[in-house]
Amino acid sequence: MKKIFTLLTAAFLIQAASAQSTWKVDKAHSHVKFTITHLAVSDVDGTFKDFDATIVAAKPDFSDAKYSFTANTASVNTENEKRDGHLKSADFFDVEKYPTLSFTSTGIRPNGTNKYKVSGNLTLHGVTKPVTLDVVYRGTISNPMTNAPDAGFKVSGTIKRSDFGFGSKYGSPMLSDEVELNASGEFLKQ
Repeated sequence: MKKIFTLLTAAFLIQAASAQSTWKVDKAHSHVKFTITHLAVSDVDGTFKDFDATIVAAKPDFSDAKYSFTANTASVNTENEKRDGHLKSADFFDVEKYPTLSFTSTGIRPNGTNKYKVSGNLTLHGVTKPVTLDVVYRGTISNPMTNAPDAGFKVSGTIKRSDFGFGSKYGSPMLSDEVELNASGEFLKQ
């Protein structure tokens, strides 16, 4: 009887593991944006042109999802070449020393219908800190071009750059300590 129970448990765990799906970001239909306030009167937006993201989930509502994200810091773009060069320098991203930033989720909890609080570790400028982001699952459709499942997500949150020693030479009100994060993306089932 004990052997049968052990075999059934193993079969269940194998089935549960195989039921997980991996979703990769469709970069052509996704963006990663940040906003910081300059001189306490104006918002400046930036994006990362080179990034990757993956979601692994077993449940169709993504309530058990695990998120991972990386961005190439040298791909920062604020539509101003001089400012972008400064952001890539040791004053800010220090792209030579810290070529990537990353986020890996550690937990998820519901926060309304198709809304979640996702906690995880953000690594920026060589510092890793826990952060919590708001995630809205926008639904899954059959992509009309590929007939494959395509899921949409919206992510938002706020971090403090002082937590990461980022741009420490530039205090408020030159640059706000709080940086808003916003991302929107389509994810293709693999």
